[in-house]
Amino acid sequence: MRRPQFEVADIFRRHGPAWRANRVLPLAQLKAMSAIERCRSAALGGHLLHCEHCAENQIAYNSCRNRHCPKCQGRAAKQWLADRQADRLPVAYYHLVFTLPAIVAQVAYQNPTLLYHLLFKITALTLRTIAADPKHLGAKIGVTTVLHTWGSALTHYPHIHCIVPGGGLNPNDKWVACKPGFFLPVKVLSRLFKRLFLPQGQLLEQLMALHPQLQFYGTLKSLTDYHAFHVHLNPARKTEWVVYAKRPFAGPKSVLDYLSQYTHRVAISNSRIIDIDHNTVTFKYKDYRLKGRQRFKSMRLAADEFIRRFLIHVLPQGFHRIRHFGLLANAQRQQRLHAIRQQLANVSPQPNNEENTAHNGEIKNSPPFVCQTCGTTLIIIDIIKRQHTPRGPPC
Repeated sequence: MRRPQFEVADIFRRHGPAWRANRVLPLAQLKAMSAIERCRSAALGGHLLHCEHCAENQIAYNSCRNRHCPKCQGRAAKQWLADRQADRLPVAYYHLVFTLPAIVAQVAYQNPTLLYHLLFKITALTLRTIAADPKHLGAKIGVTTVLHTWGSALTHYPHIHCIVPGGGLNPNDKWVACKPGFFLPVKVLSRLFKRLFLPQGQLLEQLMALHPQLQFYGTLKSLTDYHAFHVHLNPARKTEWVVYAKRPFAGPKSVLDYLSQYTHRVAISNSRIIDIDHNTVTFKYKDYRLKGRQRFKSMRLAADEFIRRFLIHVLPQGFHRIRHFGLLANAQRQQRLHAIRQQLANVSPQPNNEENTAHNGEIKNSPPFVCQTCGTTLIIIDIIKRQHTPRGPPC
């Protein structure tokens, strides 16, 4: 693959020191910036390699492995895909997207840990509640959820992608399939999603119940008052909340291939960066209001604004952006899936069949270094030690 001409790391190296000097940043953002700047450079060390076929020596620098780095997600996505092969069922899969309205997203912008956690809970609860209703499916379902916080132009746009098998287990633990091409009604999901999030129920983990734990700054500082916060949310109560259902997937295998692209995606890839100059950054984005090729446009931002937009999508330290609920929850997941396969006449003695094991082994046993010229496996002839930056005494 051809290396992009411009990278996020180039922007951070050029403009990052001035950005950090004038601001107090959360630890997660500082770590992400430092990791991206040093990724695959001499600062992290590497390996001196030799190709016996081409008789050439090459250098491969180490990766930072930060989950927000645009250069470190390819292998992680492949490994995640291999690990999830055992969870695949021979049924139709559906893709739904739950989006926070702009007014609530403003609160999430300043309280990401609490609001993103609540978004996960309410999204899964909405799907499981409607699916358990005998009027619809009447079954317990499994959901895999992935959090994205960005729009194509790097704006703050928190939403959750949900991948759901087309069916579930009824109260008698019998598999019940949904109607072909239709999972659950979108309007019903949208209205319950809003009702669970806003203070109209008795849930303890609803938005108003979290008010004492929320922090507000700048233009939202007045929302520290409970009544003002209640009034601020009134427009969100009067509008429809967005739940979007995409077309069913072509088959179970295409589901995981598609989802692996979402699980390890970052706010912007290096290939979308068009140009960098002394003060600005130009990148490609999609205008979803248009169709066809016209939706692809370019945007030029000041370097400081680009860095700000990128960093608002750095998740809090230790926050999990991929979560599983219901039948796919970690507790007894393999036992449930094995029982479902038996009912679907696709008996699998082991959770990992031969195909999955071979695919997993192929990734684990793939050569870490391959010649860029001829594709031959490279031999390590020396190790380049990483550069240790001297640290000052604690204040």
